[in-house]
Formats: sequence, structure tokens, C-alpha cells
Amino acid sequence: MIIAVDGPTASGKGTIARALAARFRLPHLDTGLLYRAVGRQVALNGGNPDDPADALAGCDFPDRLIEDPELRSEECGGLASRVSVHPEVRRALYELQRSFAMRAGGAVLDGRDIGTVIAPEAEVKLFVTASVAARAERRFREMQAQGRSVSLAAIAADLEARDRRDRTRTTAPLVPAADAVLLDTSDLGPAEAISAAIAIAERSIARF
Repeated sequence: MIIAVDGPTASGKGTIARALAARFRLPHLDTGLLYRAVGRQVALNGGNPDDPADALAGCDFPDRLIEDPELRSEECGGLASRVSVHPEVRRALYELQRSFAMRAGGAVLDGRDIGTVIAPEAEVKLFVTASVAARAERRFREMQAQGRSVSLAAIAADLEARDRRDRTRTTAPLVPAADAVLLDTSDLGPAEAISAAIAIAERSIARF
């Protein structure tokens, strides 16, 4: 069984995907971390994330980079959004994500194009969304908890910029799969969002 969880940054898709993986005892892959690692590697290389060649070179990152806490920063999130627009980068990471999705027994993957590109045959497809205001507030609290100095307005502006890049890129834009179930978490706490997602997943599974 493959569960695809897509949606924009800070919508809650990662929390939901981890909860679904635990519920159905499936391995989980946060595909966004792969793009964050590419963006981080480009920065470490002194490259330009907007340059296709530099972005592709960033795909050759060491496995240990995935464990770097800096990947969770707003800066890396912005870099990930910039490198992800390049078709060359998406092709380079496709097989890694695809092989994870197709492993025996199934898997849970969260990202932006899981249900549309990586695993269109997924039995469960969720598109998790939330308003920019709600997402900015969540990310602001996360950054404060980590001791990072950021402004709520700057976070909101960054989210809007990322949304535009993700939704308008030519290759694998951020759009719900035609058969995905939309889950708006704007007014939901983590427990409520997880409960709603599990209910959606169980209904989807029951149809097979």
C-alpha cells in the first residue's frame, strides 16, 4: 500500500505522514528533505541555486547531510524551492523516491508531487493545505522554539514566494492529484488533523 501526502510548506503534511506511517506500520520518506539537501549542498559548494548546472551538482550530496539540522531552517527551505524548479534536479531524485515508494509492503511519502508524479498509483492520496496566515504562524512558533530570530511577516512573504514557485514551475507543479482528498488544516490542531487524515486513509483503503 502506498500513501501519498502532498501539500505546501507548513501545511502539516509531514506530521500527518509520520502519523500515517506509524498507524499502518509503513516506512516513511520526507521527500522535501532531499531537495533541502540539494539546496544545502549547492550553498556549501558556493553555487547558485537558480543555475541548473549548479543545482544538478548539488544532487551529489553525502548521505550524512540528510541528518544536518540546518536542513530544517527557513534558508534551506527557500533553497529547496529554488533548486526544485529545475527538471534536471527532479529527474535526478525521481528514481530514489520511486524505488522507496515501490518497496515491498508499501510506504508513506510526503512532498509536492507524490500523487501526481512519483506514485500516481497510490491507494491513498491526500493533499494537505492551509492558509498562508496559519502556516506562517506555525513556522514562526517552530523557529522561535529553535531560538531562531525571524519575523512573522518575513515568513509569510517567504511562504507566498515558495508557493508561487512550486505552483508555476513547468515540471511537476504543486497541484492536487485528480483523485486526491483535500484536507484543510487551517483551523485544526495536530491531533485533529491526524485523526482526519487517518479517517480519510481508512475510507480510501476500504475501497480497494
